[in-house]
Amino acid sequence: MQTPARHTPSPTAGASAVALRWCRLGTPLLLCLLLCLVLAACGTAPDARAPATAAPAAPPSPAIVVAAHPLAARAGAEVLERGGSAMDAAMAVQLMLGLVEPQSSGIGGGTVLLAYDADSGQVSGYIGREQAPAAAAAGWFDDADGHPLARADAMLSGRATGVPGTIATFALALREHGRLPWARLFDGTIATAEQGFTITERLQRHIHGQFPQAATDDVRRLFDDGHGGRLRAGDTLRNPAYAATLRTLAAGGAQAFYHGALARAIVARTADAPRPGAMTLDDLAGYRAEKVAPLCRPLRGYRLCSLPPPASGVGVLQLMALLDGTDIDRRDAGDPQAWLLFAEASRLMYADRDHYVGDPRFVDVPVDGLLAADYVDARRALIGTRAAPRPPRPGVPAGAPVIASDATDEPGGTSHFVVMDGHGNAVSVTTTVESFFGSGRMVGGFFLNNQLTDFAWDRTDGRPGMANAIAAGKRPRSSMAPLLMLDGDGRLAGALGSPGGSAIPAYIGKTLVGLLYWRLPLDQAVALPNLVARGERFDGEAGRFPAPVRTALREHGVDIRSGAGEDSGLHGVFLRDGRWQWAADPRRDGTAAFPAHRTPDASR
Repeated sequence: MQTPARHTPSPTAGASAVALRWCRLGTPLLLCLLLCLVLAACGTAPDARAPATAAPAAPPSPAIVVAAHPLAARAGAEVLERGGSAMDAAMAVQLMLGLVEPQSSGIGGGTVLLAYDADSGQVSGYIGREQAPAAAAAGWFDDADGHPLARADAMLSGRATGVPGTIATFALALREHGRLPWARLFDGTIATAEQGFTITERLQRHIHGQFPQAATDDVRRLFDDGHGGRLRAGDTLRNPAYAATLRTLAAGGAQAFYHGALARAIVARTADAPRPGAMTLDDLAGYRAEKVAPLCRPLRGYRLCSLPPPASGVGVLQLMALLDGTDIDRRDAGDPQAWLLFAEASRLMYADRDHYVGDPRFVDVPVDGLLAADYVDARRALIGTRAAPRPPRPGVPAGAPVIASDATDEPGGTSHFVVMDGHGNAVSVTTTVESFFGSGRMVGGFFLNNQLTDFAWDRTDGRPGMANAIAAGKRPRSSMAPLLMLDGDGRLAGALGSPGGSAIPAYIGKTLVGLLYWRLPLDQAVALPNLVARGERFDGEAGRFPAPVRTALREHGVDIRSGAGEDSGLHGVFLRDGRWQWAADPRRDGTAAFPAHRTPDASR
């Protein structure tokens, strides 16, 4: 399944070959030598259209979609078949995920993404994080007596829903990176919503889950089997309401989501009891996705690019910088000391990220200070030969504001996917409705997010002024951190990301360790056991670590326990030794799809 990098003979080599053939045919020696000089000179003459020392030709980029559900991957590949760009295909993937993986993402949520443009070599970032309505303020999730709601009550409330950003984000990105007409990106999902699709084992687990949203009326209605029960794996689910919504958006553009009948329905649903919200039509009409400069840093011959706050690219980059000064690259996945280093570096990263990262429009986030070499060195020096008995405190990087400690709890209900087209363009997308099925409330066949519970809203700790405190118009901090990797010549070398709530930086970091330090194939790096060390907790897939590793870690203070929350859903592509690899997390239903008119030229 691998395609070797194509080799193009140099002009000089071609000239020499011609001269050699002439000489072998008996050409006089003097004339032969003269011919060599002339042809070599012609072959090596500088081209006015190219630099004198051009970089070696990059291997051809495969057209590929890697996503958390086969139908979503196929929807993107079909758009590529019709001549669509990577961004066109990404939009189609997102629409299909909202149908077949509604517990994780949808048009009622938010999206962050990175785009690579092959012609310019530029990376662009887009942030479509949900936004608090104008009425939001301290006490937003208090009950009538002024006490904070229980988290389950808050998630199901009308106040949990932030103004959705997914549609606005893709509309903005498609203006710069799209090729096909907007309306043509909806056809595949509309047809599938009407005809129905087969429920997977993973979706069944969520339909019959024990979390609060699974018991809401809207979830029950969507998955009703018609006999008083709920649909199960192998059953067919149709969603004609979602098809009708997509027809409205296909005809009316993104503004049909933020204005008109659909906007009124969103506002009305968030205003329903219990605990109605206060989102207004003005809140929806005023929403704007944001184009941002990516956050990039070098690592082991690559340039890693992710997204700045309120996303958590700074956390991923700091984690890798902390590890890069250790000897983890001389160890392997069977070495307990390697995982101890990873755990302690993760704890330091989370201590800083949790304290400082918030919406930069409302709080100063010391991004450069957190990534400064001297600061990272000082933090790394705190890593010992065993786990610190107490959780590390946040450091004080250059430019750090004086703010209160954070108390954010971020559940997971998210998806990640990557797309490359045959022209070398790529998109890395992380998308979410926050917790499973969002707030459990539906409009037009899609779930509304409960993203505002990603704020640090529990005021019982008496610490106002947190970086991620709720405020009108503010975007909650996000752990999402889609990643693009560039080589030393600035060309695309990989794309990666994961869902998983607050575990996302650790999931991505683990994969990068396997990929860049241990030189594992991408699929093996993705499949490495997960370990999320944050504060006092060491959550992870305890059963996937060898028993001797678990025992040694426990003896050094790292007691891995099966963690709550969402599994990783790592999806990505990576170029190594002239060949593209792809990987879909075995913990989900993900796979890759290729346009039918192309031979798959990426290896798993």
